Amino acid sequence: MIRAKLWFRCAAMGDPVAPIQVRPALIGWEAKMRKVELTIERSFSGEELLKRMKGWITVDPKTVIELVKQYGVLKVLDDRDLVVECEKPEDLHGLSELLKSKLNDQVELEVIKK
Repeated sequence: MIRAKLWFRCAAMGDPVAPIQVRPALIGWEAKMRKVELTIERSFSGEELLKRMKGWITVDPKTVIELVKQYGVLKVLDDRDLVVECEKPEDLHGLSELLKSKLNDQVELEVIKK
């Protein structure tokens, strides 16, 4: 298993940025007939976190998701960092080449050392 951090171009400033999860999402309920005091705290999946970057980065997150699926999976590592997990180094290299050919310099991969 090999992991790489995804870096995107910031739509506002043009510099490389990586989405992180600062804290898990807090979900609750509103009831019409009674008070519900129940909340659930859970982390986003990799795809959920990336989808929320629409408009903040220079590429369409759905395009990146579809390209990544060809070689690996998106995950939120340690409830914080968005990463791509691939089975083999060749898969990560193939994904890197695909991202370059389809999205130019708008998305980069940085291998995470163990």
